[in-house]
Amino acid sequence: MDEQLPATAGEIASEYPDVWAAYSALGKACANAGPIGARERRLLKLALAIGAESEGAVHSHCRRALEEGIGTEELEHVALLTIATLGFPAAAAALSWIRDCTRPA
Repeated sequence: MDEQLPATAGEIASEYPDVWAAYSALGKACANAGPIGARERRLLKLALAIGAESEGAVHSHCRRALEEGIGTEELEHVALLTIATLGFPAAAAALSWIRDCTRPA
């Protein structure tokens, strides 16, 4: 594996390497299927994770975004953009999940 995975994902990757390889290949194929650049893909994936109400995915995409040089203000803006679509409570939850990564205790 090229990257450090969260515990459960790492276990799945270790126990089922063929499944993980296929999953990773699908992700790469989807990323390369269109004209959207890496930066925009990361922000879109963050927005999708917020829409799915997946705290773990929000954390993952936030950490990766920070590693890729995307700023805290941009990440928080994604959460604010969700207010009109998902509602204030969902956006507040998303903002708290983002801040778990950008403002660790």
